[in-house]
Amino acid sequence: MINFKSAIAAACFTLFLAPTSYGQDLQIGSNLQGLLKLAKERNPDLASMSFDANAASERVIPAGSLPDPKFRTEWRDITRMGEQGPTLSPSRVGSTRYLLMQDLPWFGKRELKRETAEALSEAAKVRVTSTWLELASKIKTTYAQLYYLDQSERLTQEILDLMVRLEKVAQVRYASGLAAQQDVIRSQVEQTAIRSELIFIESERRQLQARLNALTGRQADEPLARPTQIRSLPTPEVLNFSALEQRVRSNNPLLQVEGAQIKAAEKTRELAYKNRFPDFTVGASPIQYGNSVREWELMVEINIPLQQGARRAQERESDAMLSASRSRREAINNQVLADLYENVTGFESERRSLTLTTESLLPQSELNFRSALAGYESGKVDFATLLDAQKQIRQAKLNQVKAGINAQMRLADIERIVGEEL
Repeated sequence: MINFKSAIAAACFTLFLAPTSYGQDLQIGSNLQGLLKLAKERNPDLASMSFDANAASERVIPAGSLPDPKFRTEWRDITRMGEQGPTLSPSRVGSTRYLLMQDLPWFGKRELKRETAEALSEAAKVRVTSTWLELASKIKTTYAQLYYLDQSERLTQEILDLMVRLEKVAQVRYASGLAAQQDVIRSQVEQTAIRSELIFIESERRQLQARLNALTGRQADEPLARPTQIRSLPTPEVLNFSALEQRVRSNNPLLQVEGAQIKAAEKTRELAYKNRFPDFTVGASPIQYGNSVREWELMVEINIPLQQGARRAQERESDAMLSASRSRREAINNQVLADLYENVTGFESERRSLTLTTESLLPQSELNFRSALAGYESGKVDFATLLDAQKQIRQAKLNQVKAGINAQMRLADIERIVGEEL
């Protein structure tokens, strides 16, 4: 009986907690910051780049370390001039030589290898930042598209409600003999077209939600809350191209990666020229006779750099790789600044279009529609004129939504290029 009561209590406790957890899950997608935080924790591409960066950082210590020493043992005269059977006992062979050797690179080579590994490690770390900025830009863009898709759906539903009211007006006028039946039919045709558009919007929303789920490391069909707010657009003073240009030169991850690659190429070239000098191997060797060590030997081995043709080719290769890195950085710098200028000018254009539509075009279209509606009700204008006025309102609101989406997308691209949020 006690176990039965405990089971009931546990079940009630679970049911009590379930709505809270479910409510928290439903909040995913309602705001941009929550999505960005989730993506930083769960996106597999970002995690992969982080692991690569950790692996690159672990290569620094081995690159600057000495190679492992070598130990050699030699059993000499294992038959004692034929006096005994073969043996490997050090006390019974003619002599036993022990040799401990250590390879020593030419002065400065280890430091150059370590500095090259450090530069490559820095490049890998910056690639993590670059991956995150790309990911964040995609999330911001998709979130903005979802937000404005909701606005578009709300707008379309308002237009549908309006067309239903217009159909009733047309029916009243038709019943009174003041309008043709064609007015009623046209309003019904418009409603069907609008309902078809709502179906398309719903399909588009599901696709965007699946894309957003993939970016945040979730299952494609997991539910997402509807976006509740959108970021405010920065002022023109914030998006000044000259000021942003300086921030791009210091913060853009692509330029930082190429800077690290140039440093690594410089160190690689220095190492190639260092290879003109030989490496050494030093060793110490005690020699055992019977049960005691009676002799000591020291050895120095040096490799002779005779293959000068191969070394000159390696030097030319390193020079070419350095020149390629510098040219690549210059090309990326030019492209990044061109993209920045394009997005800044595009953002300003969309912002001005949004302001013009909101403050001028939309109020004028609404005024024109009200005038046309009053004229139709009084018989001064025909139904086609009223539909044209309704379509003008719809187009103005769609332009408003489109300008808002484009402005948010431009802003996301600018922040990706600059390397930080504005």
